[in-house]
Amino acid sequence: MKLRMQLREIIFGTHTRAGRAFDMALIWLILLSVTVVCFDSVQSYHDRHGDLLLQLEWCFTIIFTIEYLLRIYCSRRPARYMTSFFGVVDLLAIIPTYLSLFALNTQFLIVIRALRLIRVFRVLQLAQFMGEAYSLRQAINSSRHKITVFLLGVLITTIVAGSIMYIIEGASSGFTSIPRGIYWAIVTITTVGYGDISPQTPLGQLISSILMICGYGILAVPTGIVSAQLAQGQNMLLTGRSTGENCILCLSQGHDEDARFCKICGRVL
Repeated sequence: MKLRMQLREIIFGTHTRAGRAFDMALIWLILLSVTVVCFDSVQSYHDRHGDLLLQLEWCFTIIFTIEYLLRIYCSRRPARYMTSFFGVVDLLAIIPTYLSLFALNTQFLIVIRALRLIRVFRVLQLAQFMGEAYSLRQAINSSRHKITVFLLGVLITTIVAGSIMYIIEGASSGFTSIPRGIYWAIVTITTVGYGDISPQTPLGQLISSILMICGYGILAVPTGIVSAQLAQGQNMLLTGRSTGENCILCLSQGHDEDARFCKICGRVL
């Protein structure tokens, strides 16, 4: 029982030197493992160092397997850990290597291990910044209706533009179908410009020019919407703290005059 408590302190805790050292070592192992997979996907490296990279991958997999089993062993509620987000990610990080024994190329799925780097927020104690992340999320959430309407307008524009270009240019210019035209409109309006399809007629080039110019403005609209919501949140932070009416964290309104805590998120008003 004492050993189990000590392991739990090291594996799940970050306030001790041993716990922080364990988590930092785990993060480096994850980075090295993902690097090995990336190199193995390059054909020249695979041909010259394939055996070494495979051996390294199995070493990482065995280490992560032992770590996963230890987490289950020392967890207070093993089932809760196994079904949690990190528990599922930890399991997915080791399964592909074992699957590669039965199916080819599944070992490349272990890049899922990169998700485990989310632990760095806990290891480096970055939770103090989560309040700002929550404010950003709330700003995006408050803007969702405006952004949805905006995206719907962009979608309609691309459908109309793609259909018109299909009629004007035709298959000789690469616009073999309306979906192909819509693809071109999306690439053009987002100013990506792959160049695999391009209009050849003067009228088509005119429409293309208009879409490209509009694209610069279209890209700025979502940013402006979210920025306005963030500014509103900051304004509440400066002016709404003492009124008790608006929460500066979740932006909820309608609190009682004598309310001291937000009725939605519980933050001090």
